[in-house]
Amino acid sequence: MDSVRRRRQAARMILIDEIGRTLLFRGVDPLNATGPTWWFTPGGGREGAETDEETARREVFEETGLLIEVMSGPVLHREFDVVFAGEPIHQVEVYFVAFVPAFEPRSVGWTELERHTILDHRWWSAADLEASTELIYPTNLAELLCRHVGADQR
Repeated sequence: MDSVRRRRQAARMILIDEIGRTLLFRGVDPLNATGPTWWFTPGGGREGAETDEETARREVFEETGLLIEVMSGPVLHREFDVVFAGEPIHQVEVYFVAFVPAFEPRSVGWTELERHTILDHRWWSAADLEASTELIYPTNLAELLCRHVGADQR
């Protein structure tokens, strides 16, 4: 790992609605607003002494307005290097799953960076994910979604 990269601990949430879709945001690097875009799950960086679970819950609330009470996981760990907004980062992230009713996300808790990064949102089925040619993270999201759809025993 490049020693000049900032290490960023992050937690993300795969939100699954009652018909098996997951919520994704479409983002762009704010320093390249006309550049390539990608889709990603709600979540973000750890603050202070938060646990991964606390980070995931806080980030989902800030990015969508939804309070998550019950979640499972982590279901995925991944690490990667990226340059975002001009900063080299080594990101270490974990993913959790929560079953939720479909809802319309609210942006009232977004940071200034998120307001310049997040372009859109959409609920995706596993079939949508598999058929898409767009860049979607994590890259195995369709498989994760299929694994957890039907796992909700509420």
